Amino acid sequence: MSKPVDTSSSNTITQAFGSDFVVVQIASILPVKAIEKTVKSSHKYHQIAASIREIGLVEPPVVIQDTRDPNSYLLLDGHLRIEVLRDLGESEVECLVSTDDEAFTYNKRISRLSPIQEQRMIAKAIERNVPKDKIARALDINVRSISRKVQLLDGICEEVVGLLKDRMCPLAVFDVLRKMGPLRQIEAAELLINANNFSVSYASAILASTPQAQLVTPQTPKRLKGMTAEAIARMERELSRLQEAISSIQDSYGQDHLHLTVVKGYLRKLISNDRVARYLEQYQPELFIEFQKIADMTSTLPSEAE
Repeated sequence: MSKPVDTSSSNTITQAFGSDFVVVQIASILPVKAIEKTVKSSHKYHQIAASIREIGLVEPPVVIQDTRDPNSYLLLDGHLRIEVLRDLGESEVECLVSTDDEAFTYNKRISRLSPIQEQRMIAKAIERNVPKDKIARALDINVRSISRKVQLLDGICEEVVGLLKDRMCPLAVFDVLRKMGPLRQIEAAELLINANNFSVSYASAILASTPQAQLVTPQTPKRLKGMTAEAIARMERELSRLQEAISSIQDSYGQDHLHLTVVKGYLRKLISNDRVARYLEQYQPELFIEFQKIADMTSTLPSEAE
């Protein structure tokens, strides 16, 4: 009969933070990194300061008790927030106390708000009758920008919203997409994602390659600075062929890459055999040289170079 297994230790889940907020004196919080002097003139710093002044501290700083001094805390996350509070004359702050210093930066594990997520947040705040001027002050932007952010998704189809909801797209990209019909918007969004390029210039290039019939106003000719109608038509044809080529490559890229990796590995192993290498070098020198070139290419693959 087997002995019962003690699972008490293996099934125990350790909390990463204390269950309650702890009020800590700001003077007893020690930063783990220095803040550059130029940071206080940055837009991010002013935005955090405006938010704290207007609605208070939303996200508490994360600290861990200093093992050498129980009256001091090491600041793991929230350096700018603590600096803003110091500048505002605050003497204490509510913090989350970490139970384990894992030596990583918490901010690297946080996904920043995308434009679409920000639009939804602002729209919900307006639905709850929060004044636009208060939202603008909290985000450190002007009221006209609030109106533009609220209207960000006007004319954008739901499929594109789903594709770009987590992507950091400039607001102007949506202005470009809005000029296309729904199906072309989806194609354009997929091109942006596949190229991992969300710049306005790339979106404008996709618009330039869009056939007139796929625009929201097909009766209005496209006008691009410095380009004639003939040049625009030629660009449409060339970019259309390029997009078709990219799509066809994407369909087979994974399988082709796997086959090439297997072949290169096999050839490397083959010519590393002294007897085979001598035979090829003596009777098939051209093949031997080509095999060597292919085998050497495997060392340039990202997976092996890292």
